[in-house]
Amino acid sequence: MSATAASTSLNFDVLIVGSGLAGLSAALLLAPTHRVAVLTKRGMADGASAWAQGGIAAVLGQGDSFASHVDDTLVAGGGLCDVDATRFVVEHAPECIAWLQSMGVPFSTEDGALHLTREGGHSHRRIVHATDATGAAVQATMMAQVRSHPQITLFENHTLVDLIIGSKLGLPQQGCVGLYALDADTDQVLTFSAPNTILATGGAGKVYLYTTNPDTATGDGIAAAWRAGCRVANMEFIQFHPTCLYHPHAKSFLISEAVRGEGGRLLRPDGSRFMPEHDARAELAPRDVVARAIDFEMKKGGFDCVYLDISHQPKAFLLEHFPNIYARCLELGIDIALQPIPVVPAAHYTCGGVLTDLEGRTDVSGLYALGEAACTGLHGANRLASNSLLECMVFARAAAQAMAAVDRAPAPQLPAWDDSQVIDSDELVVISHNWDELRRFMWDYVGIVRTNKRLDRAAHRIALLQSEIDEFYARHHVTRDLLELRNLVQVADLIVRSARTRQESRGLHFSRDYPGLAATAEATVLVPENVSQS
Repeated sequence: MSATAASTSLNFDVLIVGSGLAGLSAALLLAPTHRVAVLTKRGMADGASAWAQGGIAAVLGQGDSFASHVDDTLVAGGGLCDVDATRFVVEHAPECIAWLQSMGVPFSTEDGALHLTREGGHSHRRIVHATDATGAAVQATMMAQVRSHPQITLFENHTLVDLIIGSKLGLPQQGCVGLYALDADTDQVLTFSAPNTILATGGAGKVYLYTTNPDTATGDGIAAAWRAGCRVANMEFIQFHPTCLYHPHAKSFLISEAVRGEGGRLLRPDGSRFMPEHDARAELAPRDVVARAIDFEMKKGGFDCVYLDISHQPKAFLLEHFPNIYARCLELGIDIALQPIPVVPAAHYTCGGVLTDLEGRTDVSGLYALGEAACTGLHGANRLASNSLLECMVFARAAAQAMAAVDRAPAPQLPAWDDSQVIDSDELVVISHNWDELRRFMWDYVGIVRTNKRLDRAAHRIALLQSEIDEFYARHHVTRDLLELRNLVQVADLIVRSARTRQESRGLHFSRDYPGLAATAEATVLVPENVSQS
């Protein structure tokens, strides 16, 4: 059901920030026994989950095995995946697919069985999908369930301002006890309290100029958890999707990994193929390899883009497997059955995030992180295709079980948000200018290929922006744009700090100054200063 502050108490058993697959899975799993609030800063369907084209990886086919899925994940992860986390996710995949089927998700079938496709980095066909719009199909099914559940209260257009931590109230043993959120409809900051809070806010792709992510991907949960005293890990590993549609009228439309899985070939503008020159797996190499190869070819040849050609497949095959991609390209004058698709790499997935255990717990008691906002150890230095939606569900289930097993004390009476000393800004151009500057220098200096000099330049500019934004935040009434910019600058700082720490090239982090691998693979873990963890 929907709610307004005027008609509904803001005290709950669980607060969930984010309405993607991780947040909605957790809500549905907790709702039978908990009063759940789901907060989302725009509409419930506006996150990244609904944009996911490819599918969900699960061992269901003949000849496949958990060990093979684990091995493929570890190879893609560049030696940095946590083996226990990887096994945990892989082994719980089939039951997650069964759960979605029980709710009526319309997965693609063939001869009465689930149709399994293959994507780059996978050694078997194990991708369960709903044509080429899996995320949308899953989200639509789950949103209907959430909206109709009496134990779930939905707060759309509510932006996380900050978490409320007991230590800041003189109650260090309490951990996270709630949060402040800006209601865009009333322009008021509301206080929510609960003994348990889940951050399922997605990634931070909007820190880059070109991204496949929706506008909501501003790193809100990662930044808020860091401010609350949580460690973050592996933030240097930003996955760039190799094939984002290159067209002036196409915003953030990606061409699924599955197009290459079904035989798509990458070509230079002159029609020559180049991936076999970069990797023996050619177009089926992991995303970081393909993205770097495209970046290299574009810079070497001075190309605006390269091309992905699937036109050798019959039109009927393309309409069956990629109806949405076919339709969107056709709208833009590109018939993929007859001509190649212009593509460029774009920031796609944040592999690092808030450090958690195998039950989604962070360093602050009562605070959990799920999905792209979290760093569970599954993705390591590079996420294997179609492992992300799976991770959302596996850890949502684990966190729900962990909460049910621990009876935390009710949240105390919380102070209201105090904005009595701030003023409305008449200089909002400051926000838009800083947002644009941040995304451009992150793209130029902290992109697919990095150098020490580029990272130093980025760090210098981030420090200037942080100082300016902190002053602006302290003096002015908060807006969604200001909150998102504040979080993006914080996340940019974490990305650059992590990248400067890693003096090697591994997975998604490629440095010209350190082109080789270090002798041992170690995670990059950043610890907040002067914050006592509770």
